[in-house]
Amino acid sequence: MKTHLLRGATSLSVLLVAACAVGPDFQRPDAPGVSQYTPGTPLAETSSAKVAGGAAQRIQNGRDIPGDWWRVFRSDSLDRLIAEALRANPDLQAAQASLRQAQENVAAGQGALFPTISGSSSATRQQSNSTASTATGTRTVTSVFNVTSASLDVSYDLDVFGGTRRNIESLQAQADFEQFQLEASYLTISSNVVVAAIQEASLRAQIDATQDIIKTQRSFLGILQQQFAAGGISQADVASQQAVVAQTEATLPPLQKQLAQQRNQLAVFLGRFPSEISGDDFQLSSLQLPTDLPLSLPSKLVEQRPDIRSSEAQLHAASAKIGVAIANMLPQISLSASYGSTASSFGDLFSPGTVAWSLAGSIVQTIFDGGTLLHDKRAAEAGFDVAAAQYRSTVLSSFEDVANALHAIQFDADTLKAQLAAEQAAQRSLTIARSQFQAGATDYATVLTAQTNLLNARISRIQAQAARLSDTAALFQALGGGWWNRTDTPAGATQPTPSLPK
Repeated sequence: MKTHLLRGATSLSVLLVAACAVGPDFQRPDAPGVSQYTPGTPLAETSSAKVAGGAAQRIQNGRDIPGDWWRVFRSDSLDRLIAEALRANPDLQAAQASLRQAQENVAAGQGALFPTISGSSSATRQQSNSTASTATGTRTVTSVFNVTSASLDVSYDLDVFGGTRRNIESLQAQADFEQFQLEASYLTISSNVVVAAIQEASLRAQIDATQDIIKTQRSFLGILQQQFAAGGISQADVASQQAVVAQTEATLPPLQKQLAQQRNQLAVFLGRFPSEISGDDFQLSSLQLPTDLPLSLPSKLVEQRPDIRSSEAQLHAASAKIGVAIANMLPQISLSASYGSTASSFGDLFSPGTVAWSLAGSIVQTIFDGGTLLHDKRAAEAGFDVAAAQYRSTVLSSFEDVANALHAIQFDADTLKAQLAAEQAAQRSLTIARSQFQAGATDYATVLTAQTNLLNARISRIQAQAARLSDTAALFQALGGGWWNRTDTPAGATQPTPSLPK
């Protein structure tokens, strides 16, 4: 009998090794065949303006992206805040926990490849009654005895058709999805902090510019009041200037509100309460615009974008689920064995005559289930089609993001150049208008128009400066943020540390 069992086990092992998992074997989608992100001649260098943040930027095709890409802005304060955000942001911690959960699910699923072994033991004291014959009739005999048993049970579901392996494959793909979701969280958080810092700097500059213009307008109001007192102008001109000052002052509170709200948002990115934000007041002058910008090859983008890799992992999981559904339609083969002993006392367990064992095998094939398994398979195939369409959509959106960033870098540089020229012209126009008004060569309406034009031009120039910085951050984010070059703690760790010096 032992020889037959050995031969059977050997044959079964050969069958399992030779067996292939049913269902499709996943193949990574090919990279798009396009050679550039935008139509026409690719951008090589932007225009420049003689102002902070107005340098020309050059596109470096095929250049790699650093893991700590935010360092291109040359701001120690920004580096510190990003380091803090990557340590304390709760969204990042949630992504880390989701990855650990998915990895544990993979480990749990792999357990199905091994036999399940369980042991049991019991002790029972029993009483039984029997009837015995005597010379005078019958009598009841009461017996009290102990029953002690122990057994070892083994069960094993054979993965002949690879259903278990496909399920593990699906779980691993889900873990890959969570891995790239974590990378996306790193990128999103660092990008959010950079953009928040730029927006804060822009708002501070707009507030400073508005306050400077108010100061100038008040000074001119003083001159008008002196001229009115001397009888040189009408009271209407003085009233008009007072209205201009009031209108300009009215633009300050909204800017201050936006700045306060921006600071609150930055505090949340850092994992702080809004009341805990302090220090690190960003100025546009403290953020340097990089002159060289890396641009990955289009064929590399699908490997670099975390959202594309996450979508690819979902496509992989959907592919593996087709194999699981097919395997469920095929025979399910299982083995079981038991080895145990039953005796009247614990000390007699496994003594001669008390041992019992069993070995069994079963094959179960569903004959009729109302089409459940068939429709499960078709649902899995439809799920794959859904994931494939979503993958294509993600790829298209990713290329759109890069193209949009490149267009923004190009045209916002032109905008800053034009806005600087407009501001300079508005400043000259106001200076001339005031001189002519004081000389009596023009009316006050000309001065009023020039003042309004200068305020609008200065605010627009500041916004254009900030836009160029934000466009740079958007390009790095659109290209994937260089997560593959990060040197921080292993993925899934509780407290990540960015690649910044201590």
